Amino acid sequence: MKKIYLIALLLLAGIGVQAQHASPAKGNYQLASRFSPKKLEKLIFTTTIDPHWLKNSDRFWYEYETSNGKNWYIVDPATKSKQLLLDNAKVASAVTMIVQDPFDAQHLPIQNLKFSEDEKSVQFEIKSSIDQVKKDRLDKKAADSLEKKTFFFRYNLATGQVVELKDFEKPKPKPRWASISPDQQVVVFAKEHNLYWMDRPNYLKALKNEKDTTIVEHQLTKDGLEYYTYGDTRGETNVERAKNRKNRKPAFIMWSPDSKHFALIRTDERHVKDLWVLHHTAQGRPALETYKYQMPGEKEAPRRELTVFDFANKTHKKINTTAFKDQELSLWSAPALQTQRDDENRPTVWHGTNNKLYFTRTSRDLKRIDVCELEIASGKVTPVIEERFNTYVEVNRIGLVNGGNEIIHWSERDGWGHFYLYDGKGKLKNRITSGSFHSEDIAGIDEKNRVLYFTANGREAGEDPYLMHLYRINFDGSGLTLLNKGNFDNSISLNDNNTFFVNTASRVNTVPVSALYNAKGRKVMDLEKADLSRLMTTGYKFPEPFQVKADDGITDIYGVMYKPFDFDSTKTYPIIAYVYPGPQTEAVNKAFGRSMDRIDRLAQLGFVVITVGNRGGHPARSKWYHTYGYGNLRDYGLSDKKAAIEQLADRHRFIDIDRVGITGHSGGGFMSTAAMLVYPDFFKVAVSGAGNHENNIYNRWWSEKHHGVKEVVTPKGDTTFVYAIEKNPDLARNLKGHLLLATGDVDNNVHPAGTIRMANALIKANKRFDFMLLPGQRHGFGDMTEYFFWMMGDYFTKHLLGDFTQPVDIREINREIEHVGEKRRSNGIAAPEED
Repeated sequence: MKKIYLIALLLLAGIGVQAQHASPAKGNYQLASRFSPKKLEKLIFTTTIDPHWLKNSDRFWYEYETSNGKNWYIVDPATKSKQLLLDNAKVASAVTMIVQDPFDAQHLPIQNLKFSEDEKSVQFEIKSSIDQVKKDRLDKKAADSLEKKTFFFRYNLATGQVVELKDFEKPKPKPRWASISPDQQVVVFAKEHNLYWMDRPNYLKALKNEKDTTIVEHQLTKDGLEYYTYGDTRGETNVERAKNRKNRKPAFIMWSPDSKHFALIRTDERHVKDLWVLHHTAQGRPALETYKYQMPGEKEAPRRELTVFDFANKTHKKINTTAFKDQELSLWSAPALQTQRDDENRPTVWHGTNNKLYFTRTSRDLKRIDVCELEIASGKVTPVIEERFNTYVEVNRIGLVNGGNEIIHWSERDGWGHFYLYDGKGKLKNRITSGSFHSEDIAGIDEKNRVLYFTANGREAGEDPYLMHLYRINFDGSGLTLLNKGNFDNSISLNDNNTFFVNTASRVNTVPVSALYNAKGRKVMDLEKADLSRLMTTGYKFPEPFQVKADDGITDIYGVMYKPFDFDSTKTYPIIAYVYPGPQTEAVNKAFGRSMDRIDRLAQLGFVVITVGNRGGHPARSKWYHTYGYGNLRDYGLSDKKAAIEQLADRHRFIDIDRVGITGHSGGGFMSTAAMLVYPDFFKVAVSGAGNHENNIYNRWWSEKHHGVKEVVTPKGDTTFVYAIEKNPDLARNLKGHLLLATGDVDNNVHPAGTIRMANALIKANKRFDFMLLPGQRHGFGDMTEYFFWMMGDYFTKHLLGDFTQPVDIREINREIEHVGEKRRSNGIAAPEED
């Protein structure tokens, strides 16, 4: 009997061992590979209408692509009509006969379509297969001396006639260095740290050949110095900076509407400390890039100066704007007109009139902001609106009514973002909006009828509070009207006359739909519904929005859950949180888009992936919500992420609470590592990209703003700034799970030192972890983004699924690469292989 009992125990033990060593789940790489960025281009077509409003009427045109090809449409709101702008078949036939390349109605590669001034015809380009030597190319035999010949056409809208513009000289795009005056007669630029100008004839010469020695330039300033410059030299290695020293550079100036004056903010960075990145993969020797970078708490701050130029007299004066130590200055540009979007030489005009402009000055601790008016003739600065708060203050561009006789100002002074009406002298007349919701942006101002059009969220009951809507309201606060009803997130384009708007409505789990509305919110006509038919044939399933409580048990937070498209509710899945802590955003999608590149696709490997907000995250809620992390910039969002996962696991049996991963980039890289160190028994695996793990060496504007810096004034009146913050490396000893740190080696935004210091702390704490350096990459990882995705996927499949079967080749990338012969014919057909 004892023998039988012993055998039974051994059998049970064997079963236990067998169960313990059962084959791990395999990552579904095949499914994930079906949703690569290149494949998505062929599965998802146009999702949002981008209207081009015409100058002479309320009409607009747009292009829209579906699985049947691309079409161009013209819409006339007055007649409620939508028509094809082009007869694609007729255009394809005509173009084929002229270019002698075959085209058809479905495959019409039209580029740069523009209306003529009389709006009776459109002009467009077609690129052919014909090789030609680039114009103005000095070395005709150089490898890059050839380009495909472009043909230019005009299409008559009334007759459908297609005419080739044989002698057409396409205007070259405005170079980055050119600041063109509103009257188009003058171009200002920087050169060797000073300002220069040229007239229009010389500018046209420069467009043809920038090295033309007959170009006449006129010097405006002589006091420009390196790091006290009128131009911009960022993004160059030290060798490139020396090589390009005499080249023209952009000067970020803003013109008066009458072209007689311009203004700029000049920065003195000579005392700001240097920072460096090393381009290890540069040609030849590794190249050093030196730039100025102020870190939190450092006393060596950049000094801003507002300078106004009288162009007619070729004089300039520095404006006395002093109010705060180490203050920031910011100029507003005038709102862009919808009807000017296709203008090739659209100028940058200051926000104001010919005689005055508006700017802001902000204290270093960001608790004080003045909206100021500058009188151009006298140079007098008048603060018209003052904002003060115990955390950081934010403002948006003011709305000007009748040239500034009245001002519409956005403020969070009552704890919510709202609009206020002031007179031109800065006296408050009345509130325009009020209530427990967030007003966002001014969409339009109807001065005659005294109506404000604006976007806002969080007002409509029963909706996700982040869904954006368009409203209208009278200046006196009466007549608030929702213009795009429905439980959707909306993107809008209101025309300059404030008479009609195009609206695209969607959520992450709905198909985007576009329609035309009038200014009263009445639908004029339906326009488009996005074609997701090809996407749906892949087995794609919409993600699922959800709502949970924050860790306080009171605050509602909102997220989206992404499941594998082969989801089986009887199985259990690891859960991964894709995170960004804010405070600029929470990285939780509200509208349908191509988010699957990073989130949906990761889920296909065999995970439940979520994005969810946190207190201290998105600014489009209350001021309390947004500033929750003020003074605690490392840990403020972690407990909410953990609480959300716990609640979801309670709701859904398919979530394995013992296999939790977390990942993010930039602030999300910082947050995902912090999660592993603050909750080391909860979060098991993290992939952290380009994280600002030490916010004491991240840029002071972000760190001092969102964490807070203390301004200390001594009895003698001296002002200093004190900054202290908790850092991820402080908790390196807490790591228990698997952590992959990644950074680009030339990241001049979040310096790689942050990630390297995190690695240093982990090594000193005798921790095993993984580290990846992406050579030659800036903050976004550039052309190595796809590589990094699969390395991230590998890390989670290994440590959350137990799948270590990945081969050395990333086959999913290799399948996307077209392998061709070295020699090609001019028509693009690969040369036959030799025996």
